Amino acid sequence: MTDQNVTAESMQETEFPIPAGVYAEKVVSVKHYTDRLFQFRITRPAALRFRSGEFVMIGLPNAEKPVFRAYSIASPSWDEQIEFFSIKVEDGPLTEHLQKVQPGDTILMRKKPVGTLVNDALIPGKTLYMISTGTGIAPFASLIREPETYEKFEKVVLSHTCREVAELTYGHDIVAAAKNDPLVGEEATKQLIHVASTTRESSDRMGRITTQIEDGSLFDHLGVPPLNPETDRGMICGSMEMLKDVKALFEKAGMTEGANNRPAEFVVERAFVD
Repeated sequence: MTDQNVTAESMQETEFPIPAGVYAEKVVSVKHYTDRLFQFRITRPAALRFRSGEFVMIGLPNAEKPVFRAYSIASPSWDEQIEFFSIKVEDGPLTEHLQKVQPGDTILMRKKPVGTLVNDALIPGKTLYMISTGTGIAPFASLIREPETYEKFEKVVLSHTCREVAELTYGHDIVAAAKNDPLVGEEATKQLIHVASTTRESSDRMGRITTQIEDGSLFDHLGVPPLNPETDRGMICGSMEMLKDVKALFEKAGMTEGANNRPAEFVVERAFVD
């Protein structure tokens, strides 16, 4: 794992004009977690307003028609910078180049944040389950540092499942950051529960999250009853297969999918990076 901070002028030359309706922001720092995962932070446009859990379209100024992909904002709505958590895809139209960014480089960001993983899309409840795999944890990195999350729910369960132990590190980092944050640290320490598991490499907790919900081992681990639509709420973000399977399990438990204009018991994010 390596850190890079802004120490010099940008090494990236903007060869093409900035498209209309797009912010051009500078990379502030980059951290590579594994050969497949990295995090980076950029400057925040003064005019940007978003709700914790939303995503934006980002790209690079490396083509006349730059490629844009949906990325969840991993920083909370009050943060002075914008954070992203990304996979690395060798032949990905965007990530092939994005994974090479350095502090001072330019990131393009469209001006309209959107998304369903927001507190407003859920009706009040007692326990919020944030179910994520891989980089799907990014919107929850935002939400666990949002004061409203702890005002709206008594208990917040962040579930993060990856193939290997090293891929869980970002999740441990953001949970530690939340519990040490001056704004939400006290609430997060009391109300936030982090459940990290692997599916390939041996670890303290193993198994697909769908299996953990189906066989009840997740609830046994937490010391709580199975899903209850009267008290439990859910947010899901990750692989397509996981989204489909967990959505079906939530619905089997009597929970209804919600949206910004129709709050209900759970919500799903269907925007993906390449």
